[in-house]
Parts: sequence; structure tokens; C-alpha cells
Amino acid sequence: MTGQQSLGFEEPRVVPHSGLNWPADLQKLDAGWRGLVDAFLSSEPGLALSERLTDALNAGQIIYPSEPFRALSLTPLNEVRVVILGQDPYHGPGQAEGLAFSVAPGVRLPPSLRNIFKELQQSLGVSMPTNGSLVRWAKQGVLLLNSCLTVQDGQAASHARWGWEVLSDQLVQTVAQSSRPVVFMLWGAHAQAKKALIDAAGYSGHHLVLMANHPSPLSALRAPVPFIGCGHFVQANAFLAQRGEKTIAW
Repeated sequence: MTGQQSLGFEEPRVVPHSGLNWPADLQKLDAGWRGLVDAFLSSEPGLALSERLTDALNAGQIIYPSEPFRALSLTPLNEVRVVILGQDPYHGPGQAEGLAFSVAPGVRLPPSLRNIFKELQQSLGVSMPTNGSLVRWAKQGVLLLNSCLTVQDGQAASHARWGWEVLSDQLVQTVAQSSRPVVFMLWGAHAQAKKALIDAAGYSGHHLVLMANHPSPLSALRAPVPFIGCGHFVQANAFLAQRGEKTIAW
């Protein structure tokens, strides 16, 4: 077995790109999210965002993922038990599948996702998976939410400040206002900036907020709170179990 195979890599293959479908089909969204998303898209920031996306597509740009609201389709609002925040989708062909940190089966594991799996292996003894899709987490109540939900092919953070952040802030606030206990995993400064939204909801003592460095190779082992060894997945399950909630099969 090679070193790469032991870390859960598959042999790379050509994955055809699947560009953005826009306007999005909101009927795929969980009903708990649909009204919020519809209201956003009807607002001034949402209309401006939609216009920019439409213009970009008409200009021939390739935009990922095909379903930007997929996290809201797979994880109903009333079933959210854990929130993991990313920044924006992967910008390579075939990578992004509408879930933060997740890549489609058959795609080589990105470094940050590989470090997430390393932490799981170290803290819980979870075997390295055969692919990087986190759909199994989403279906258990783990909301894998990016702050920005689209990106142009080959250009990281290309849709930052297009308006998606307004919606992602609203989504975080909505979850934080839930009376159900939720674990928020905030990795890196970008995600940790959302803590103020959680605190402002007035339920901060009701939820568990876990913070550590981002899992990227540049920061995963650095102070003040290295991601590798943070124990967040162990703490999350302990918190859920103590409150009578079903734990996550990571």
C-alpha cells in the first residue's frame, strides 16, 4: 500500500465539470430554509447577486457548484445538530459538491479535508474514508455551510462580497436562534468572525462553540489552537450525548 493510499486517496481521474444551474430550484430546499432563501433572493442584495451570476454565466464563465444550496437540501433546519463553516467552494473542475470541505467521489482529497480526516483518525480512530464526500455527515444533521456559495472556475474567493455573505449570516443566526442544542465548529479567523452572530442570538449558553485554527496545512499545527489535536469531534459527540441528542457517526 502506498503512502497516498493509506491516507484515503483514490487514483485521480478526469471528472467532467458541472457548472452552476441558475436560477436555482428552491423546491429542492428543505421547507425550513426555503422561505429565508426566497426572501434573500427577493431582497436588494439577493437581486444584485442573481444579476451578477446571470451576467457571468451569459459571458461564458464556468461557476461551481451546480447546486449552491445543496447543504440546505440535505440538512433540514429542524435536524441541524452541528454547523461546520467553510469560506467558499473549491474552484477546480468536479471538486465542489455544494457542501463545505466536501469533494465529489473520485476527486483527490484537498489538503484541508485530509487534515480533517487525520484529526478524526487521531481522536476517534476513524479509518480514512475511500473518498472525500461528506454527504453522509450532511444527512446526519451536520450543516456544511460555506460563507460564499459560488466561485468561478480556477479563481478562489472570486465571488466574495457578491452578497452570499448576507445569506450565510442569516442562516447562521437562524440556527443559533434554535432552542435545540447545536455545536458550532469555527475553524480559522473567517469562520470565527461568525461567533458574534451566534452570541447575538441570545442562546450562546445553550449551544457549544468550538474554535481552532483552520485545517489547512499552513495553520493546522500552529498555535494558539492547532487544528490537529483539537478534539472537536469528540467534544461535539459528548455534548450531544449529554443533552439526549443522537451523536454523529463521523
